[in-house]
Amino acid sequence: MSNALRADLKLIANLIEPGSRVLDVGCDDGALLDYLVTERQVDGRGLELGQAGVNSCVAKGLFVIQGDADNDLAEYPDDSFDYVVLSKTLQAVHRPREVLLNLLRIGKRAVVTIPNFGQWRVRFSLFQSGRMPVTKSLNRTWYNTSNIHFCTILDLFDLIEAEGITVKEFVPHTKDGRRLNVSKTRANWVADQGLFLLER
Repeated sequence: MSNALRADLKLIANLIEPGSRVLDVGCDDGALLDYLVTERQVDGRGLELGQAGVNSCVAKGLFVIQGDADNDLAEYPDDSFDYVVLSKTLQAVHRPREVLLNLLRIGKRAVVTIPNFGQWRVRFSLFQSGRMPVTKSLNRTWYNTSNIHFCTILDLFDLIEAEGITVKEFVPHTKDGRRLNVSKTRANWVADQGLFLLER
């Protein structure tokens, strides 16, 4: 049910204007997309790599196709959507720069969230154990995680600046969706995740 939406996904939903055209890339089981369609009356579409996720979305009556962000975003025409959402997926794609640019080519705005590998618990775990961290927000070991590009909030800001992308809103937050009112430098130290609303 939409009222059971995870707090971090609710932060994303609050950035989306009602009635917008939305593409949710890596939409998983469709929880966010379902909420946006039912509660924000968006014209929603989804792209999901896993067949189980596609099946779950279709069972909810959502328009979702199986696809790969690295390869299939190139098939979408320019300015197809008002918003393109990429939630905790950028670090799992092979070509994050190209994926990010495609999001902003096919959408007027992009909503991107990343897990923050610069968070102090991650740093401390690596320093203390000498092994890739396993924390509450990064709860898989290095060999069974989908993460292949370990970036921090500041790393993503660097890429955004290098590509001339505008940050309309930045929301650092904890794993449970609690917003943190801190600078981007401080957020890189304390936030579990970073949420970015971007424009070309």
